[in-house]
Amino acid sequence: MEASIDETGSCVCEFCAQHGDGKRWYLEASNYAVDLSADAERRGYMTEFVQRFDERMPRNVELLETLQRLPGPLRRMLSTIVRQRQKHDHFGQPVPIEECERILEMTTSVVQLPCVCRHFSGTPERGYCLAVTVNPADELLAEAFRDYLDGPDTSGLQRLTKAEALDVLRRCEAEGLMHSVWTFKTPFIAAICNCSVEAGCMAMRTTVTYDVPIMWRGEYVAVLDATACSGCGLCLERCPFGALLRSERGVELDAGACWGCGVCRSACHRDALSLVERTSVPAVASVW
Repeated sequence: MEASIDETGSCVCEFCAQHGDGKRWYLEASNYAVDLSADAERRGYMTEFVQRFDERMPRNVELLETLQRLPGPLRRMLSTIVRQRQKHDHFGQPVPIEECERILEMTTSVVQLPCVCRHFSGTPERGYCLAVTVNPADELLAEAFRDYLDGPDTSGLQRLTKAEALDVLRRCEAEGLMHSVWTFKTPFIAAICNCSVEAGCMAMRTTVTYDVPIMWRGEYVAVLDATACSGCGLCLERCPFGALLRSERGVELDAGACWGCGVCRSACHRDALSLVERTSVPAVASVW
């Protein structure tokens, strides 16, 4: 199908106000321009994040499961604290494939990475993560991912052209994987990830399964054209957030549950799903 985005409004999310100069923060070129190799703080954070990922995750999952058992008010308070802390270091946001393409146009270095989440979860790896920067950071990436580069199920560190990177994104879209951008020391963005809860994405698992959002909702929200929808339900399988539901009329969309990734569109053969600016839908305009 032909994916579509209707751009009718302006962005007002917190990240865009702070880091986007009034524009979408992930389309601000300066947020990709800092040299990862020269920035000692970011270099150290990224290296430790990758090299200690498998060590930290079991403890983090145990803490999340403990958090789930706490009374609602206390759980929500602690969840808010976690979210605020994440904003300073490693925070992400779903981005539709059309805007991933715009990101690729701004950056000059794209390197295919092994996925640390898939490595931890033991799920198949086909190069689902892309390092996107203006300044090449090959030495840093090789240092950070040195323990992930052996074995038959790794993509290594492969430099891609923009056309090749877009092909990777299209493959991920066809597999029903959500695209998201991630900071390493906010606001500086270093990666586009493509994953799902089932594939082992820890960010999505933390956000969806444990209700501790470490992602910002997307700048868009899906809309469903009921007159075009056949009710086949294929889109239900693609939505990672449970925003598409079975109903007596076939399929219904809960805009309040939509995170605006747009992956549902790839399952629809009748162009019944599209994206519009979140701010153009009053019911969710302030839900980030």
